[in-house]
Amino acid sequence: MRAVYARKPSKEERQALKAGLKSSAGFTVRRSQIILMSADENLTAKAISERIGQSDQQVRTVLHAFNEKGAACLKPKSRTRHDDQRAYDDQARERLREIIRQSPRVHACESSLWTLEMLAEVSYKKGLTVYRVHKDTVSQTLMEMGVNWKRAKHWINSPDEQYERKKSVETG
Repeated sequence: MRAVYARKPSKEERQALKAGLKSSAGFTVRRSQIILMSADENLTAKAISERIGQSDQQVRTVLHAFNEKGAACLKPKSRTRHDDQRAYDDQARERLREIIRQSPRVHACESSLWTLEMLAEVSYKKGLTVYRVHKDTVSQTLMEMGVNWKRAKHWINSPDEQYERKKSVETG
C-alpha cells in the first residue's frame, strides 16, 4: 500500500486548520490535527494513527478528503439517509385517503368501522405498501396527511327498559 500524505495547504486552508484546532467540535479538531501532522511533520498514516489513537484507515480517509476538498473536509457531513424511507409514497397516501372514506365492507372486512390494523392489511393487499406495515405506521401516516384518527367508540345499548332512568342524574 502506498503511503498517503496531505498536500501542502494554502494560506487560507492553514488558517482554517489552525482555527480547527481550537474548535469545540471534536470532529474538526481531530481532522485538523491529522492534516497538520501529515503536512508539517510529513508523518505517515500509521505514525499519525499511533499518535492520536485512531485507525490508520481513518487517517487515510481524512488525508484523501483534504486532498480532494481542502478545508471543507473539516465540517461533518449530514449522516441522514437521502432516500425516501416512507412506507406510503405520495400516490399511496392519496389512495389511502380514498380508502378510508369508503366502508370497510367494500374491501371484504367484517367490521363496518375502520381500525388501524384493517387499514394496514388492506393497504398491503391493494399494493399501497410493499410489506404489511404496523398499525403505528398507518397512524403516523394519517397524522402526517392531516387526518384526525380516533378510535371508534362502541356504545352499550342495554335491553333493560329502565336503563335510562337508572343512569340518570337522580340515581347516579
